[in-house]
Amino acid sequence: MRSSRIGLFLAIAALVIFTTTAHAKKTIRITLQLPASHHLGLNIQSFADEVMEKTNGELNVEVYPSAQLYKDTEVPAAVSSGAIEMGVASLTRFAGTIPAVDLFYVPFLFKNEEAVRKAVAPGSPIRQPLDDEILKTGARVLWWQAYGDAVFLSKDTPLRSPDDLKGKKVRVFSKTLGAMIEAAGGAATSISGSEQFIAYQRGTVDVGTTGVTAVQKRKLYQVMNTLTAPPSMVDIEWVVLINDQVWQGLTGEQQEIITAAAKRVEEELRSQMSGLEAEAFDFVDDKMNVVHLTEEEMVAWRELAQPVVEEYIQNAGDLGKQLVEAAKSM
Repeated sequence: MRSSRIGLFLAIAALVIFTTTAHAKKTIRITLQLPASHHLGLNIQSFADEVMEKTNGELNVEVYPSAQLYKDTEVPAAVSSGAIEMGVASLTRFAGTIPAVDLFYVPFLFKNEEAVRKAVAPGSPIRQPLDDEILKTGARVLWWQAYGDAVFLSKDTPLRSPDDLKGKKVRVFSKTLGAMIEAAGGAATSISGSEQFIAYQRGTVDVGTTGVTAVQKRKLYQVMNTLTAPPSMVDIEWVVLINDQVWQGLTGEQQEIITAAAKRVEEELRSQMSGLEAEAFDFVDDKMNVVHLTEEEMVAWRELAQPVVEEYIQNAGDLGKQLVEAAKSM
């Protein structure tokens, strides 16, 4: 009788242990550079909410906005090493190890939004090779986040011509975009997105490049008063990453839930982007001198950018050449 009780007790204990293990909660932290109110932040939170709901809380997703944990330059290494489970980074932050990612920052390579959509579509001849290269670093791309076109910020003087960049210190977010700045006679300076406000406020640089939505959400209009918008200069793309070992440690069902949520929020954001940029332009129009360049003024900018394509190919090698050919076909 006693042995049967012991056996029953052990069986119940084993069941409790199994149930607890099977339903153990995992916490997934996501580091984000931008404020939670920015469209990338809202996009991430929507993903987090869906994952927590669909997994019945087995996956607890915590979002840390405004570079609380890591600067944007630190995110790829933090995710690849497993220091954090997930992170959001500008695509160009992989340029040190994968120079080909700077394709999207070759000025005026993509002529319009339709071409960009084809390039960033899952499985496209441009996106898939880049996702594959990033995976080799230990970070898996879950989805791409549309950030919008780049604009110039300055004080008092609009940048209508490349000549207006001569002798100016310019904040850039990619080496390839910096090549165009230097070709115009400017000095390109890489500054983290979260450090822009202070850099403009202190006069560390004279000119900035960023997305118009960041001008609103980072309140850059408080330290810069002029915005120049060259159409389709560069398309800014961000990627949402998960440490691959963390990914492999998830159940098949959890992976399916994450994949479905990522697909949904990527498609939603891409379809909203033109409207979000229009809203941001409406907002800053009341606070800054906003200049839209004419087609005649754009001729000199496009001519300035032409040699940058060859420089990109030299830096990015065979993969870069392959991606440029694919981009031109779009």
